[in-house]
Amino acid sequence: MNQRSAGRTAERPVTMRTIVAASAIGTTIEWYDFLIYATAASLVLNTLFFPTHDPLIGKLLAIGTIGVGFFARPLGAIILSHYGDRLGRKSMLILTLVGMGVATMLIGLLPTYETIGIAAPILLVACRLVQGIAVGGEWGGAVLMAIEHAPPEKRGYYGSIVQIGFPLGMALGTASFFALAYLDNAQFMSWGWRVPFLASALLVVVGTFIRLRIEETPDFKKNVREGKIARFPVLETIKRHPKDLLIGLGARITEISWIYVITIFGLSYAVTNLNLPRSLVLGAIALGAVGELITIPLFGALSDRLGRRPIYMLGCLAAIALSFPIFWGIGTRDPMIVTLSFVIGMSVGHGIMYGVQASFLSEMFPSNLRYSGASLGYQLAAPIGGGLVPLAAAALVGGMHGATWPVSLLMIAIALVTMFAVMTAKETAPAIGPPTGVLPRNVTDQSAITRPR
Repeated sequence: MNQRSAGRTAERPVTMRTIVAASAIGTTIEWYDFLIYATAASLVLNTLFFPTHDPLIGKLLAIGTIGVGFFARPLGAIILSHYGDRLGRKSMLILTLVGMGVATMLIGLLPTYETIGIAAPILLVACRLVQGIAVGGEWGGAVLMAIEHAPPEKRGYYGSIVQIGFPLGMALGTASFFALAYLDNAQFMSWGWRVPFLASALLVVVGTFIRLRIEETPDFKKNVREGKIARFPVLETIKRHPKDLLIGLGARITEISWIYVITIFGLSYAVTNLNLPRSLVLGAIALGAVGELITIPLFGALSDRLGRRPIYMLGCLAAIALSFPIFWGIGTRDPMIVTLSFVIGMSVGHGIMYGVQASFLSEMFPSNLRYSGASLGYQLAAPIGGGLVPLAAAALVGGMHGATWPVSLLMIAIALVTMFAVMTAKETAPAIGPPTGVLPRNVTDQSAITRPR
């Protein structure tokens, strides 16, 4: 073998299919781990780790631990995006996946309050903090791995493929609990709820193997060659792009509030307040996640043609229009209508915005600050939309004796905030206008990528 042949072997071109698959598979595992906790918190953790004389207080405490993970996500974004912009996207993606996997498996092994007392909820919260930090750094690295390799005219589509990791992870997590729903209550409370957490070990091994095979992004390599690595990227992003960070937060707040109010609060409300079968609601959520596998890439691709802002505005309008009908449908207790409510609420109310989100937020920032900018804009909304809003929804329904109309009004108000944020943003899709964040296509860098045929 001559030197030239050896070089070609060592530098095997990587396809966009491989890059996107590595990003999406890892993200799927991350969200599976994060979301099975949320499901368990709604169903079982209140009894096992937060026993109180008042069931409502126990449920609020359990759902509150979901918020702990969300409050840790901005911290994870700050720490891991700093190193993502300085050391590269790939290394952070490996670190986040392993960190999440270890924390998730430990939750599956934790003794309950009955066994070790107050140490049980403390250890549970600690594991949840690690989960939140890991997720805080995961999203930015995963979407940038795809977007920074993709041709400009297809960034919306390829970014949306990474986004399907969320519904895939939700579908896997929900399906795992759905399979356990047929255990009797004693079996489920004793050991059944631990199975989804322990199963994460296999998924982490597979995901780590896949991510080790991908290369660093062309944009980061270019920044290294040209000496454009920022010393303190997070601080520089805050100083140079405060408006874009606020726009990212505002754009994200409806999407994240919507999905967690439906899947976390909605699950708890349907099972506890309406006495609907756990298997029915979990099955409906799983079908909603399947629906998002269609709507997310569909609207991501449409954003390449029509622009990021119009698609995002459409998502806001859908959320407003569905705020009352979704909960009316769940309140009927009719299995078909309940299932349809969850499917439409997730695939339409959430899927439209989530499909365009990766490209929209990433394109706001230059490549040397992109991990920090996209991650912070994305994760700053997490404590509010994913932590406080579902908790507020549960408290509102409890205070209104089961009425859901205050929750619907809350969701409409949040959607109006997002509409204002999107209206103040500049269009970033190359097909509509020049991107504000300058994502130039470098021919030399892009030449190493073989497009799938």
